[in-house]
Amino acid sequence: MRIVITGSLGHISKPLTQTIVANGHQVIVISSKADKKDAIESLGAVAAIGSLEDVSFLTETFKGADVVYCMTPPNYYYDQSLEPISYTRQLGECYARAIVASGVQRVIHLSSFGADLDAGTGFILGAHAVEQVFAALPAEINITTLRPTSFHYNLLSFIGQIKVTGKIASNYGAEDVVAIVSPLDIADAIADEIEHPATGRKIRYVASEELTANEIARVLGDAIGKPGLRWEVISNEEMLARALQAGFNAHSARLYVDLYDSLHTGKLAEDYNKHKPVFGKVKLTDFAKEFAAVYHQS
Repeated sequence: MRIVITGSLGHISKPLTQTIVANGHQVIVISSKADKKDAIESLGAVAAIGSLEDVSFLTETFKGADVVYCMTPPNYYYDQSLEPISYTRQLGECYARAIVASGVQRVIHLSSFGADLDAGTGFILGAHAVEQVFAALPAEINITTLRPTSFHYNLLSFIGQIKVTGKIASNYGAEDVVAIVSPLDIADAIADEIEHPATGRKIRYVASEELTANEIARVLGDAIGKPGLRWEVISNEEMLARALQAGFNAHSARLYVDLYDSLHTGKLAEDYNKHKPVFGKVKLTDFAKEFAAVYHQS
């Protein structure tokens, strides 16, 4: 099959590309950076260099594709002039216009758990917006929506405070149960969907395991030589103050607080808990080695 992959050579798209190339498919990888071309081609894929905001470019790249994998990169993390929700929706609308114009009939969309909710989930409201945009596409377009849980690599953001305070502190944690997922397991799920075409609209959750925040802290603490590492729950107000102090604008800081609060209350995982998947193969103990390497290098 001819398959278009977005996400350049990111945490999910690189292993996904490696897998589906090995499965014998023709793979086109979209990247906004021309300096990624050689690395993409070294994997046996074709590089398509352009912007996800360029509908004409997307349309031409999508033409003739049997499957298009769509993800929305969180560029607002690096450019605070972008409003996260409207920016993500805009990318979804660009995808939708290109999907229709190109005649693509099969789409795999990377969303998020909690994207079923229309309020109170912070940045995940962007994923909700894109799901709504895709839901309005013509019925003959088959769409598989993947809703992964909390990514392993998001835990890397706690390294700084562990070094300074000797603990993790957030407005979720302690005995809160957290469903976490490896990008490698997400890539495997996408590859599986590609090999088993679906018709109509389908939602698939992806998770690697469930642990309490304290269990996560213990695994990471053991890996970095800090046994007994604790994960403390702080108030929403204190979390907001810390986010502002870290340099986030007021709007983004509030989105962080809302996201973590929805994890703490369990709101974010309500639909996931009704449709739990078979867990993936990569566990936190595997990721902890990567976490430790980054911890000791930083």
